[in-house]
Amino acid sequence: MSTSENPPEPAVLCRGVRKAFGGTTAVDGLDLRVERGEVFGLLGPNGAGKTTTIRMITTLLPTEPGSITVLGHDVARDRIGVRRLLGYVPQQLSADATLTGRENVALFARLFDVPRRVRREKVAEVLAAMDLTEAADRPAKTYSGGMVRRLELAQALVSTPQLLVLDEPTVGLDPVARDGVWDRIAATRAETGMTVLVTTHAMQEADEHCDRIALMHRGRVRALGTPAALKDGIGTLDDVFRHHTGDDLEQGGISDVRSARRTAGRLG
Repeated sequence: MSTSENPPEPAVLCRGVRKAFGGTTAVDGLDLRVERGEVFGLLGPNGAGKTTTIRMITTLLPTEPGSITVLGHDVARDRIGVRRLLGYVPQQLSADATLTGRENVALFARLFDVPRRVRREKVAEVLAAMDLTEAADRPAKTYSGGMVRRLELAQALVSTPQLLVLDEPTVGLDPVARDGVWDRIAATRAETGMTVLVTTHAMQEADEHCDRIALMHRGRVRALGTPAALKDGIGTLDDVFRHHTGDDLEQGGISDVRSARRTAGRLG
């Protein structure tokens, strides 16, 4: 008698996830499934719950109630196991301006328990993959905005993650720098097969690079599908965005605006 293997666990599985801050519900009964190997985009206006969702997936915030698994690991019960599978580039800058590029990546290699015997080789490898070898021994404060984002990708990739989580990875970058970041993400994904989960406000970016998209508004998923399916009969992704969010967009708090402006300003 033949037996069939169980299908692999999805990269991310959210079931009934809720998160409130005081009287404000940021995420409201979220159900979401991200398949292994895909580039999945999480879109929505400020205040939609995207970053809160990302922070719960990456174990930085508890889920209450609901459940989230990352590659089969429960984020509430196996936080360390989940973190070992992740690479994370937050919206706020994570590189230390006073350290060199190499020192920044080496620090992350130690934090993510990259074995000592291969640590130097892995640091050099991801710096080369991000085209930062020549600048590796310069302080990060001398880098351009695009170089800083590539450095943060190197930090996130040094542990060879199975899931790369990017929160507004190209905010403040010019088109050439944005393309450079995505070219390197695509090259790494082609080589390793990693899954990419990204939040972005850039509709063209999502259209070009995401296999599937979930549009969030007021803590819930309002639309889900491939870019082509979402646009069918509506128009562009900008039109899809307006169709599902209407005119009453939550613009987020002033702290969100200040954070985005600080990030954009530091990236030049």
